[in-house]
Amino acid sequence: MPPLLAVDIGNSSTKLGWFRDWSQVDDKLPAPELVRECSTAQPLPEGFTRELPPGPATWRVASVHREAEKLLEDWVRSKRPRDDFKILTYRDLPLEVRVEFPERVGLDRLAAAVSANAIREGKPAIVVDAGTAITVDLVSADGAFEGGVILPGFRLTAQALATGTNQLPLASFTGEDQPPPVVGKNTEGAIRSGLFWGAVGAVREVIERMSADLSEQPHVFVTGGDLRHLAPLVSPHSQFVPNMVLSGIALALQGERGASAP
Repeated sequence: MPPLLAVDIGNSSTKLGWFRDWSQVDDKLPAPELVRECSTAQPLPEGFTRELPPGPATWRVASVHREAEKLLEDWVRSKRPRDDFKILTYRDLPLEVRVEFPERVGLDRLAAAVSANAIREGKPAIVVDAGTAITVDLVSADGAFEGGVILPGFRLTAQALATGTNQLPLASFTGEDQPPPVVGKNTEGAIRSGLFWGAVGAVREVIERMSADLSEQPHVFVTGGDLRHLAPLVSPHSQFVPNMVLSGIALALQGERGASAP
């Protein structure tokens, strides 16, 4: 089998995962051997072309950014014409989508739900993912995507404060940063506290309200770099799972090839 290049194109960044043996099925999520990230303004991370396999590869792309996906598609079709390239839609995923307009749901949210179905143990699941936006989505006990909540992420909130006020600076917070003190000792510290602990409170409230409507305690899976330190704070039942979107893309390809096998 040609290696898989799974691509998650978000609003501000693109993440690529290389799966050498994506066809292997076991009781765990397929994990990428190599993950690289770049801005959506460029088709591929700097130097990533040197890491690509020399032979044909399979590309599967979950995108919420039309211009960025066009950049990537043009590059692949020009530089690697033998590769199998496809932009995914919700119909390509092994997932029932119970919302009003399935075609409008971000493919990253749906791909993460596919991963949740692979690792949950018969119970509902709540999937929290943080990027430009923070999403909190519900997967039912029978494995359907039920919808969820979309909140502004750390960067969007920080930008809104900086551009919507006269004197507040643009503060930064990334998933690699440790949780800040609740009481900020300067303006930037106060903003960083608000960004982080405000997100903790919002996500925790959503999880509690979603859980209250369920007949059993759900699994809570947290993914996305911006939530690495937030995970244990939003729910005592949470589990941090890296690269759920990329793994969901690999699972979708497993299903696709399995359905086409004789």
